[in-house]
Amino acid sequence: MILVATVAASEARVVSPIPERLSDAEFWDLSRELSEPAGYFRSDNLVGNEVTMQHPIPALVEATPRGGVYLGVGPDQNFTYIAAMRPKIAFVVDIRRLNVMQHLYYKSLFELSATRADYLSRLFARPRPPGLDSTTAIEAMILAYQQVPADSALYLRTMQELREHLRTTHAFPITDEEYAGIEYVATAFYTAGPELTYNFGSGRGGRGFGGGRFMPTYGQMMAETDAQGVPRSYLGNEENYRTVRDMQRRNLIVPVTGDFAGPKALRAVGNWVRAHDATISAFYTSNVEQYLFQSDVNWRAFFSNVATFPLTPRSTFIRALFNMGGYGPSPGPRSVTMLCPIERHVAAYHAGTLQSYYDVAGCPAR
Repeated sequence: MILVATVAASEARVVSPIPERLSDAEFWDLSRELSEPAGYFRSDNLVGNEVTMQHPIPALVEATPRGGVYLGVGPDQNFTYIAAMRPKIAFVVDIRRLNVMQHLYYKSLFELSATRADYLSRLFARPRPPGLDSTTAIEAMILAYQQVPADSALYLRTMQELREHLRTTHAFPITDEEYAGIEYVATAFYTAGPELTYNFGSGRGGRGFGGGRFMPTYGQMMAETDAQGVPRSYLGNEENYRTVRDMQRRNLIVPVTGDFAGPKALRAVGNWVRAHDATISAFYTSNVEQYLFQSDVNWRAFFSNVATFPLTPRSTFIRALFNMGGYGPSPGPRSVTMLCPIERHVAAYHAGTLQSYYDVAGCPAR
């Protein structure tokens, strides 16, 4: 009994609540410590392309309590879910090291820009059009910036501003090679502006912004709505923007380099969450699972990782299903975004009834 009590007391000392903010050093160290070596993905994935991603947000907010931990993948679409869910902390895990650099780029833009209009001015390197204020609809804001040509002098000033902000203000030890990744992302937004799509550069060096398939532009993605027509993007209104900006300023959106099927990153995030007496509220996987199921090893490794998470019955997968692979709706939008209890798939994985991507795609709504 004495030994049990001693072990319990030791474990209790390890647990601490999620902090209200991380110092710059804590932020950088946490990102580095949770990360694993980068891997390959066939696209740079600079912007999202899931036009229905906002549709389940009302159900997502109802299903998941505020104040948990958000976990996601990819670029800025995570901010829309973060704005809706209001987590205590968010982790964005992506196999590409470039994604970490892209999130540091966004972080700087948020911290340096008090309003949506200022953010877009720096993002596109275009002077802020007159007449924009906190009440301007995002469609009107995007349209206004479409009418303004990119300004090379503004781009260069912004890049210098970002470099000083990251390397001097935050003192992040970003290498020159890593900063080149930030410049690559910034150049894409400078070159294409609101018309930037998922296919920019066709994998660095290709031609065109749209490739051979229709892809929604960044401006179109920002102007999308939920199924009831309510704009819920992180730039949909000033409140959403301030929510994400506040988390960025407190270093609570942490980018991590990690493979969903890898041995470290996802488990390390889960261990950190558990050590802070918290649970995963939602895990946005996009359509990464579609690729994982191309290998019998990778999908099993992924669900083995997820099974180690601290979860509740309300913990929710957010996943995109694309009709090009025969999984999503056809005819109709090119993708559909679905919710599914994480524990349901963990139980199916342990029971051996989860065997294919169709088992994942067929998860019924809550």
